[in-house]
Amino acid sequence: MNLDQEDTQKNDPADSEAQMSISRRAALSRAGVFGASLMAARPAAMAEGSDGSRPTTRKLKIIVAGGHPGDPEYGCGGTIARFTDLGHEVVLLYLNEGDWMENSAETRVAEAKAACEILKTRPLYAGQRNGHAIVDETHYEAFGKLVLAEKPDAVFTQWPVDSHRDHRAISMLAFDAWRQSKRAFALYYYEVSNGEDTLQFSPTSYVNFETTESRKRAACFAHASQTPDRYYALQDQVAKFRGLESGCARAEAFVRMAQNPFDVLSVFAKA
Repeated sequence: MNLDQEDTQKNDPADSEAQMSISRRAALSRAGVFGASLMAARPAAMAEGSDGSRPTTRKLKIIVAGGHPGDPEYGCGGTIARFTDLGHEVVLLYLNEGDWMENSAETRVAEAKAACEILKTRPLYAGQRNGHAIVDETHYEAFGKLVLAEKPDAVFTQWPVDSHRDHRAISMLAFDAWRQSKRAFALYYYEVSNGEDTLQFSPTSYVNFETTESRKRAACFAHASQTPDRYYALQDQVAKFRGLESGCARAEAFVRMAQNPFDVLSVFAKA
């Protein structure tokens, strides 16, 4: 027992209670000042919603970027359909037209158009060649201009640790566009054929797409030249596993950049 404890024991109980009351008021006052300081320091975008989201009454503009036609559809077609069902605008931005050997650009572009119609989106192309992705200053600038011209609220792109060079390239280009925008939009990463293409993916966010699974499937199967029987089965295994992780039948998983100005995925919590 120290001297302070001895002094307290000698004090009158009423005095001790009064002192405790004063201490509580002082602590609450300090907490109030501290809380006010925190609120003042929050970015304006974060103040738009208690969870950092933008108001759901406003129409959002979403870009989903992929290395080839089919990548956005397989990686997050269910989430895309949920966005468009809520009235938000989604653009599928493909790095190239997907032409390769017996698959002509005409065939792949027609398939992408059909898939976009199913998901109620529109296609956009970055003009590179399948299997010959270039990431340099010229292409960083051109891709950034393409993205910024759309004025997106969020961009979803492929995970940078991936077996396919085109997937890695679109990821780097999208990240650089985010930096060029000074982080004006939110950036998210999605997975495709986890274990075969996407590697070492650890999600921060999940979207339940049970209600839009049939449209995701139809959009993926619209890419008929790309053996959808095989690839959709693989992707569906991933979706079921993510569902187990998040507590539903099927989910799509994302990695959310910690420095995002807001979280567009929060619209689903309010839907």
